Amino acid sequence: MMVKLYADAPNYKELAEVMQALRDGEVIIYPTCTGYAYACDALQARSVEKICSLKGIDPKKKSLSIMFAGLSDVSEYCRLNDRAFKFIKEHTGNYTFILPAASSLPKIYKNRKEVGVRLASHPVGRLILEELGNPLIVSSLPLSDDDDPEYASDPELIQERFGGQIGCIIDGGIVEIEPSTIVDCTEEPFEIIRLGSGRIDADEPALSRD
Repeated sequence: MMVKLYADAPNYKELAEVMQALRDGEVIIYPTCTGYAYACDALQARSVEKICSLKGIDPKKKSLSIMFAGLSDVSEYCRLNDRAFKFIKEHTGNYTFILPAASSLPKIYKNRKEVGVRLASHPVGRLILEELGNPLIVSSLPLSDDDDPEYASDPELIQERFGGQIGCIIDGGIVEIEPSTIVDCTEEPFEIIRLGSGRIDADEPALSRD
């Protein structure tokens, strides 16, 4: 199923179909500001296992990011001190923040000490999260070095390549593939793990560049 959503004027019948798919435990493909990605309701362990199966990864060994609608939701699932809260609030956009995990995280994260956190910056993704009321587990589409990158940016090509694998594809238009900047916020000073499209000031006092 291909559903076209406009965040500023959504078709609520189609949005309801997307919500039902997520609540039924289905995996969807939807737009993020770093490209299209697999997503599912983070609180449904079997759905997370489906994504891991599609990616061919072991969730006990490989981390999956959790996407939240806003910063206030992060504190429900991660330990967030004042310094990390302020830093994340000041860095909105294409970032992944590694935070200490809280016991309230989904069972798939049992025994994990840390987790990758993203805040939705794509308007369609934010709409889906706000409507669902739960965070999403997200993972990039499995492309090899030989694959055309448009298979992660063009919904028509995504439908051609991945449409038979999942319950629903959200068409949010062409999305540029831009890797996020990853910042480890588990200890101070915070550490840049990967520089991506998220802007980091050279003189940011909270950061280590080791």
